[in-house]
Amino acid sequence: MRLGEPVEWALHCVVVLAGLPPGQALPASRLAEFHGVPPAYLAKAMQALSRSGLVETAPGRRGGYRLARPAARITMLDVVQAVDGDAPAFRCQEIRKRGPIQAAHYTPMCSIAAVMQRAERAWRTELAAVTMADIAQGLVRSLSKAVRVRNAAWVDYATGGRG
Repeated sequence: MRLGEPVEWALHCVVVLAGLPPGQALPASRLAEFHGVPPAYLAKAMQALSRSGLVETAPGRRGGYRLARPAARITMLDVVQAVDGDAPAFRCQEIRKRGPIQAAHYTPMCSIAAVMQRAERAWRTELAAVTMADIAQGLVRSLSKAVRVRNAAWVDYATGGRG
């Protein structure tokens, strides 16, 4: 399974938004600047998060994106599905039914498809068990005080000094 860059970008942006002071928002351009990614492509990921109801936009000169609900109620799976969709990663085409032996000699479910479905359920279960608040808290614990101070100063600057 391969997830595109926009999924990674969206996950990181949700973590940043989780750390904003109440009532504040960041424009997609600032989120792109913070992560060093192309603004136009990040904007598409942010729009997908908005369509899914994970983030909302705050209007005005100091507007931008903010979480639509608490980070503790947004899972990693929510973000992945918002950006990448919820289609299964593996789609069995039942090629075993195309050959000379035909389907009558095979079990109703392809054993390869069964293993892939179990793996996907495990993957989705793990992502659903981790909230963006969990990720944000782990990140904060992993950063030095100096980096936390620099990040807070950048957020204050990027939100117009209202922090």
